[in-house]
Amino acid sequence: MATHQFFVDMTCEGCSGAVTRVLKKLDVKFDIDLPNKKVFIESDKDTDVLLETLKKTGKAVTYIGPK
Repeated sequence: MATHQFFVDMTCEGCSGAVTRVLKKLDVKFDIDLPNKKVFIESDKDTDVLLETLKKTGKAVTYIGPK
């Protein structure tokens, strides 16, 4: 399973909570690095699916690449 790294413009616990809510619906393993505004997702799902899911938070999201 691949680990993908995303930049998500999170500024507080509420922001990371929004990321947690949308990712739990996808049933993937993930880790949030709030100070560095990064989200690491372990999944075989297409990166476009992961990116669109993260965008549902309303935050600016960028795919950085594989970890």
